[in-house]
Amino acid sequence: MTRPLLFLDVDGTLLPFGGDARTFGDDPNPLLARLDPAHGPRLAALSFDLVWATTWTADANEVLSPRLGLPELPVVDWPEPSDVDVRDERAGLHWKTRTLVAWAAGHPFAWVDDEITHADRAWVAARHPGPALLHRVDPRAGLTGADYATLRAWAGKPT
Repeated sequence: MTRPLLFLDVDGTLLPFGGDARTFGDDPNPLLARLDPAHGPRLAALSFDLVWATTWTADANEVLSPRLGLPELPVVDWPEPSDVDVRDERAGLHWKTRTLVAWAAGHPFAWVDDEITHADRAWVAARHPGPALLHRVDPRAGLTGADYATLRAWAGKPT
């Protein structure tokens, strides 16, 4: 059986925005100082094939993967904005949603992001033939133990 995909957002998910977020280094980029290196082993231990789904695009492999101890991951390439995107935005659909469903090509997937809405969940449920978990992460805290437990449970692993 093929493992489900895990589409990973970065800003607000692996790099929390909260003012009281712990820092894990003295990187000149203040957001990178919030990257907890413990996310790498925790993500690698999940029963998912990891995919970067972020505006960082290929930079995620160059900047984040080494800091997390992850190998180079596939990266979702985002299409140029179109009239469809404008209509989707008016309907409350996230600009990533259509592309992620197309990228998954019917395979099971989970998507962690701080901007997922009910509109995204409804759209995916109506158009994606496989199982999908759209999990919203609190951008002030980023991925937490509870988020990892949700992912493990969805993938059928004990928490």
